[in-house]
Amino acid sequence: MSGRVRADTNYSRLWFAVAPMMDWTDRHCRFFHRQLTRRALLYTEMVVADAVIHGDRGRVLGFDACEHPVAVQLGGSDAAKLAEAARVAADFGYDEINLNVGCPSDRVQSGTFGACLMKEPETVARGVAAMKRAVEVPVTVKCRLGVDDQDPEVALDRLADMAFEAGADALWVHARKAWLEGLSPRENRDIPPLDYDRVYRLKQRLSGRFIGVNGGIGSIEDALTHLKKADGAMIGRAAYHMPAILAAADAEVYRDAGPSVDLGDVIRTMALYAGRHIAAGGRLSHVTRHMTGLFHGLPGARRYRQILSTEATRPNAGPEVLVKAFAAVEDAVSQQAA
Repeated sequence: MSGRVRADTNYSRLWFAVAPMMDWTDRHCRFFHRQLTRRALLYTEMVVADAVIHGDRGRVLGFDACEHPVAVQLGGSDAAKLAEAARVAADFGYDEINLNVGCPSDRVQSGTFGACLMKEPETVARGVAAMKRAVEVPVTVKCRLGVDDQDPEVALDRLADMAFEAGADALWVHARKAWLEGLSPRENRDIPPLDYDRVYRLKQRLSGRFIGVNGGIGSIEDALTHLKKADGAMIGRAAYHMPAILAAADAEVYRDAGPSVDLGDVIRTMALYAGRHIAAGGRLSHVTRHMTGLFHGLPGARRYRQILSTEATRPNAGPEVLVKAFAAVEDAVSQQAA
């Protein structure tokens, strides 16, 4: 299902976002995260433009209407293909089109997109301009500080200037360089040092542009610190491994006085969602693999993870496994309180 009624992704205000993460932020993960935060901007994992144009669009782009505001991240370097993929994604109802200029994996290097494009800001600008002509929703870019031996002071400024001149509505910066030679994609997430000050300097220079920061943000408190110097804070692995931290985002970041999140309600909603997914031919583990860290640090969390890691992966597993796992947490909390 796609959501045709768009949310207002207005880049004249602050944003808190959950980062696009390959193999992680699929539609099931985003539906789950949306139960924890009403306001955060959610991103798809990177989708290659060719897959959007030539693939099964429902499978590649489908999402639940509750996910709004939700952005699709495209991978590619051909301006015409990016424009066509952006048009398709906008028709599906996505609130934003984001261009990946940061992924360092071998797959994107062979396709000459992702972090490779830090070396080709003219290509990025052509892609942004083509997408802006094709769609009415915001077009944004997510990049690194630079790649390999590039000087981040020069490379980031040049990329940012050309992207904004081409019409980009926002720039999200992962505050690390990427080493395309010598480091694996996993190592590129940790080994290159973080340099938040470089992102802050970019914001100071481009005071009228939206500059968001990503990389190593581990909590809502961290995000709030960054939001004092940047326009947006994007959290990645911490949100995936400890998703309950998202439950504080609406109140702490947006000062939203809405109802607080009840994790029991989240489990019940996800059990119903998993039931629908299974009825449509899916498996319980497609959903629950994103949920194992929900009770991180709480009594019963270990037993909860064990149940999901073993019973939820069985071929005929149903939503009752998720209910059983939550019951282990409830029992542990009751025993501790007794």
